[in-house]
Parts: sequence; C-alpha cells; structure tokens
Amino acid sequence: MAIKKVFVSGCYDLLHSGHVAFFKEASAYGDLYVGIGSDATIQELKNRPTVNSEQERLYMVRAVRYVTDAFINSGSGIMDFMDELEHLKPDYFIVNEDGYSPEKKRVCELLGIELKVLQRIPDADLPERSTTALRTNGICNLPYRIDLAGTWIDQPYVSEFGAGWAITVSLEPVVEYNERCGMSTSTRNAAKKLWPYQLPMEKPEKLAEILFKYENEPGSELISGAQDSIGICMPGLVRHYYDKDYWPKKIESIHDESILSWLEQHIYMVMLWPRESGLDLLKETYINEQNVQMLTSAANRAWNAILEKDLEVFAKAFKDSFNAQITMFPAMVNNKINDVIESYKEEVLAWKLAGAGGGG
Repeated sequence: MAIKKVFVSGCYDLLHSGHVAFFKEASAYGDLYVGIGSDATIQELKNRPTVNSEQERLYMVRAVRYVTDAFINSGSGIMDFMDELEHLKPDYFIVNEDGYSPEKKRVCELLGIELKVLQRIPDADLPERSTTALRTNGICNLPYRIDLAGTWIDQPYVSEFGAGWAITVSLEPVVEYNERCGMSTSTRNAAKKLWPYQLPMEKPEKLAEILFKYENEPGSELISGAQDSIGICMPGLVRHYYDKDYWPKKIESIHDESILSWLEQHIYMVMLWPRESGLDLLKETYINEQNVQMLTSAANRAWNAILEKDLEVFAKAFKDSFNAQITMFPAMVNNKINDVIESYKEEVLAWKLAGAGGGG
C-alpha cells in the first residue's frame, strides 16, 4: 500500500510546541511535507520582518522528526504555495482552524486533494501556543477593528444624504491578521507609531481622536474614516453618529459582558485574502438619499437587536447593512467574494465583510 503524502504550509516563525503538535498530528496521515513562507511574503502579508530568516526557519522545520521534508514556497501572497502544491500532488492538504480559507478549499477541489481542518490541541498537557501570543507578549497588543454595521456613514460625502450611526467592535489580537484584510490594519499600523506596545491609560475617546488626527495629516486628499480609529481605541461595542463631518457628533459604548458574549457567540470569521492592490472603491458609486437611508436604518436595527439579543432581527440588519454598502460601492465585492458568500448561504443567517474597503 502506497504511503500517502501530506502537505502543510505556514510561516513557522518563532517555532513553538504548537507547531510541533500540529506537525505530529498531520504526519499521522502520511509523509509530511512543509511549505514555508518566504521572508518577502511575510513582509508583504504581515507588514513586519520575520524574527528568524527563511533559511533558519527551513533548518528548524526540517529538524522536526515528524517532517519528511520542507522547502521555501516559491510564490507570493496568501496562496504562495501553489507551484509546490501542484508539483507535490499530495493526498491531503492539512490546515488548522485559523489556516482554513475558502480559496484553499476551492484549489483542493480543483486538484483532487482532500482538505483536512485540525483543531488547535496542545500536546502532552503543554500550554496552548500560537506565534501571535508569543509575539504579543511585550510586542504589540493593539486591538483590531470590525466594521459591524453602518460604516461609510463616517464619510461626509455619504452623511450629507442622511445622518446616522456606524457600529464597530474592538477585537483583541488573538491571531495576526494579514494586511489589507478589512480589520483596519492601516490605521493600526499608524497607531503602532504612536504607541508601539499597547494603548496608553488615557480616555479612549481622546486616544481615538489623537489617532484620527495623526493618520490624517493636514492636506490629505483621502481621509481615513474615524470609525477605524474609534474601533481600535475604544473597547467593546461602540456606535458613533455622523452628520456631514469627519468626526462623530455622539459616541456610545457597550461593555456589558453578557451582550458582548452573545455577540461573540454569533459571529464567525472566515479568512479570505487581502484587498487587491490598486482597488478603487470610488470609481463607481451610487450614493443617494435612498441608499444612505438603507445603511442608517440597518445600523439602527442592528444596535437595538444586539441590546435585545434578538438573533433573527440582528441577522437581517447585519445583512441589510452589507447590501447597502455594496449598493453604494459595488467594487467592494467581486466574483471571488460572491462565490465564498454563496458557499456559506446554507449554513449562516447573514454575511458581510469585516471592513468597508473590500478586504476580507
């Protein structure tokens, strides 16, 4: 009986027990081959250099006894392993829960490879490990931001057709998100220049205003919306009211643990791919009173449904907010994104991108 071939791919920077446990479990399916992201790819996706060079990482991964062989992926971007995958022709492509993506599923179906998703389970009673957790101990604990509903209203050329609320969620960095993935990474990168490790112990709204002004220097042609800085600097669930101005007239926050836990239990995030370089969301727009009313109405209903913990009403408002966004800015989505949405429609009540800028 022929031995099966197994393929996994990742950065494997700061090699730790979680990586080894993953290699051990994956190798149970056959001979394990590991594709490693190049230094250039990691710089592109994470906007940071690696701690260990690609040659050091290759040396360490090859030294793990569960690994048959390892190599540096020759491609770039989030699917940098394509040439290696087609050349190796493995029986299995194995990922953990954080590493799954619809694009990997599509590629495996196209190539006749079985995709397996493993849970993160520490081996031998060891503590749970991730590279992000190791890096953020003393490196950068700045939050990310999720656009929950109503965003785009933070731009005056939208709110001039009708004032309304934007709703954002501040998200602790449990995993390291790729650049241009809809999690406000550009504003977070600006925040790192002000506060490299964590947010100062100051009033959150004041920090958000400082960050907004820092990112948008006088004379800037394109103004990054205030929802990004507010979503990063203000903890919990926050809504902010815009009326023909870049900074909101009112800000309200929710820190009730039962509400936040309810929301966390009903949001499932799927990693897509970074926003395409050069994407112009303003090239074709349909901003008018009717469409802005769709956006602001959805945000109002979403907020009230969250307070009431009414999942059905929240899901309808969540989807309506996304539909209003893409009606005004159709370039937010493309055929690839629509294909992913279609693949989940039987499993979920609603869907939207984590940001308004077309990333995922």
